[in-house]
Amino acid sequence: MQTIAIIDYGAGNTQSVKNALLRLNCKVLITSDAAVIRQADKVIFPGVGHAARALISLKATGLDALIPQLKQPVLGICLGMQLMCKHCEEGDSKGLEIFEGNVIKFDNQLKVPQIGWNQISNLKSELFNDIDENEFMY
Repeated sequence: MQTIAIIDYGAGNTQSVKNALLRLNCKVLITSDAAVIRQADKVIFPGVGHAARALISLKATGLDALIPQLKQPVLGICLGMQLMCKHCEEGDSKGLEIFEGNVIKFDNQLKVPQIGWNQISNLKSELFNDIDENEFMY
């Protein structure tokens, strides 16, 4: 069975990611240990919060140097994906430069949608055929 390492740097929703993967019967480790991360078959780099603070945490653990060197597939989730870019406008932060892109903040005039857990109802689409009324969905 392949091992999936979830990078723990104090800014990620690691337990939520682990719980989802355990439901799929995956072998999962939450770790900040570089050797364990290097040996994993796949890596997930989650994140929640402010880019500048997260980068400070990554630098303190040396993970900022490790992540760009990884050879196995790495999935960045939310802030983790943003940090993989060249620059994050939030906190005017230099990212890990894995991708050329720059992460820009939303315009303050835009209403940002809430994309957390929601209860769904009034399901009138084939996409929801096997989902009960008032189920929770992310």
